[in-house]
Amino acid sequence: MGSAVERTDEHVKEYLIYRGFTNTLKHLDSEIKADKEKGFRVDKIIDQLQQFVQSFDLFGLKEYWLYLDRRLFCRLEDVYRSTVNKLRTSLYRYYVINTIQKQNLEKTQEFFQKQALELQSQAEWRDWFILPFIPAPEQNSAFSPYFSRQWADTFLVSLHNFLSVLFQCMPQPVLLSFDAEVQKMTGVTEENEQLRQLLFALQTESRDPRDGDEMVHHKLPPYVQNMDRLGDTELDLVSSQRAVSSVTTPPRNFFSFLPQGRRTPGKPPQVSTGSSPNQAAVGRKDPSTNQPPKSKEVVQAKDVKPTSSQPSTSEPAGSQQPTNQSANQNPRHKRIQDHEKERKELFSKPPLQTQEKKVESMEAEPPAEPPSDLPDPSAAEGGGLSTEQPFIKLSQEEYGEHHSSIMHCRVDCSGRRVASLDVDGVIKVWSFNPIMQTKATIMSKSPLLSLEWATKPDRLLLLGSGVGTVRLYDTDAKKNLYEMNIDETHPRILSLACSPSGSSFVCSAAALSRSGTVSGQLLLWDTKTVKQQLQFSLEPEPVAINCTAFNHNGNLLVTGAADGMIRLFDMQRYESAMSWRAHDGEVYSVEFSYDENTVFSIGEDGKFIQWNIHRCGVKQSEQMLPQDATGPFVLSGYSGYKQVQVPRGRLFAFDSEGQHVLTCSSSGGLIYRLTNGDPALDRVLSLGGHKAPVVTVDWCSAVDCGTCLTASMDGKIKLSTLLAQKS
Repeated sequence: MGSAVERTDEHVKEYLIYRGFTNTLKHLDSEIKADKEKGFRVDKIIDQLQQFVQSFDLFGLKEYWLYLDRRLFCRLEDVYRSTVNKLRTSLYRYYVINTIQKQNLEKTQEFFQKQALELQSQAEWRDWFILPFIPAPEQNSAFSPYFSRQWADTFLVSLHNFLSVLFQCMPQPVLLSFDAEVQKMTGVTEENEQLRQLLFALQTESRDPRDGDEMVHHKLPPYVQNMDRLGDTELDLVSSQRAVSSVTTPPRNFFSFLPQGRRTPGKPPQVSTGSSPNQAAVGRKDPSTNQPPKSKEVVQAKDVKPTSSQPSTSEPAGSQQPTNQSANQNPRHKRIQDHEKERKELFSKPPLQTQEKKVESMEAEPPAEPPSDLPDPSAAEGGGLSTEQPFIKLSQEEYGEHHSSIMHCRVDCSGRRVASLDVDGVIKVWSFNPIMQTKATIMSKSPLLSLEWATKPDRLLLLGSGVGTVRLYDTDAKKNLYEMNIDETHPRILSLACSPSGSSFVCSAAALSRSGTVSGQLLLWDTKTVKQQLQFSLEPEPVAINCTAFNHNGNLLVTGAADGMIRLFDMQRYESAMSWRAHDGEVYSVEFSYDENTVFSIGEDGKFIQWNIHRCGVKQSEQMLPQDATGPFVLSGYSGYKQVQVPRGRLFAFDSEGQHVLTCSSSGGLIYRLTNGDPALDRVLSLGGHKAPVVTVDWCSAVDCGTCLTASMDGKIKLSTLLAQKS
């Protein structure tokens, strides 16, 4: 909802400027700056509350909570009042615990003095008045749970979930549903186009061979080839599909927008999912389509010989007109009538691809309303409302400033910026919070093959080229700080990995020999002195390292190579700890697991394997993935042209808890749940949204909302915002 509000604000501002309402625009800007609801952005509301807590602003904290209560909470049904009270109590306790942890006893005493009249009558605060007088309250059994990081995180997540569900269930004005309607219409248009092309292909395949012309392959799209063969039925169908049906808006009963028990709030009438949009279009074209005798008429008209001039007396009267028309018109119309039944079956039974697309969109699209069966309201404090789906897809935005296939797409450590590199060597640095905005564009004369964000400071970007150089780029100042010459004999910088300490980075350099073998080096560079520290030993022979990754503290480095080997390096001794053959063919992507006891890898053989790093070469799980998840990636074009891309960027990424993994696919990202059984992956969500194969992914997690990045071969990057549902 927050992203829709921001885009709507921009549309309103644009309209006011267009109309010349400058004074209204000024008032709107001032009120937006003072907006306490933060444009319905839950993360910003949580940040504002935390800012009051960290600055010991008790008055501001109380006033802000009272505003939320007057604006939102007081309009809830009475059954949710206990949940609101529990959240307020937890917020005050969060404030008090912070004052003690920061050793600000004066603020602790001030809290109990100002809140004494309000809290002394509440049973849950009765034992808390002795808190300022306990020497070590964090060791007291009654108060120690509140000093743990787990309690603080649970409270913030519970508040985040409660506000998120609250905003999703609020009745929205018609203007805010603009984006949703545009997306629906776009999806319907694309689906109609696919069905139209299938219809034309079916008609072309069944053409009479006596026409003498042959089918031309890979020249023009099917609908262009068959444009001269359109009959009246197809022309009417095309024109009827341009009509846009109006969608009614939900009732605006704001005082009961959360469900109670099994009572479900009102929702707008939906188009029947039992038939495709094309069926609705056909129904609008011909009102008699739904009549039972229609199919019989078509079959009988098909059986009548075209040479008969008089209708049979046993035929229904409705079949006379199409029979006479078929006798008096050219064979083209006869062929259309001959295949009328097949076309109608095509509409009544959508192809498998369309059905799968519908299923994926239903899985990826967030529910328009909360479930009717809710658990006890007090459960919201422990993790919010839960459903079977582990994630809810809140929104999906597109970054479309690249004009060629993406190679790399990475989020920085703070989750504020994204760097994306395409095959033309153009790098875009952009942000997505609060709005999607390009911060810098980097053009390079030499080809670029790799990129990596520095960890300290996180504004720096490492860029590896195809001429043996690595650049250190400052994204804030928009300039190069250093350009390091790595190795002229190994000019292709395939992979970069920055140590979590920020003091060094690992660089993989490779070269293609005349014999066709790929040799390589793995080097360690110091970012402060900008000098090479050492060269790692690659055994049994020097080979190109395709991917590298550090563990959380930088003590371990894992690499995947072109010879199918995974090598684990001890970064304290700067030597190889172990190595094993992992894949038949190259290793494309490798990452540590959440607990760092295992390593995951994807290889050229299409396998997704989990390895135990304490037992060399021992598999814990193995899963075969389709080619569109592992590469090489293929994008077909007209005239038989095919674009093939070898994987360069990250092929999979984990969520914040390491229980789910995001992978590539031909139409968008796929999220799987990691299991201990067989199969090792359990598919839970399809993000969708892409028209070309996805070649690299990344997953940025903050509190309970995660941002998934999926980049494809057509240069489009989809940013999907997910809400994790706690069980």
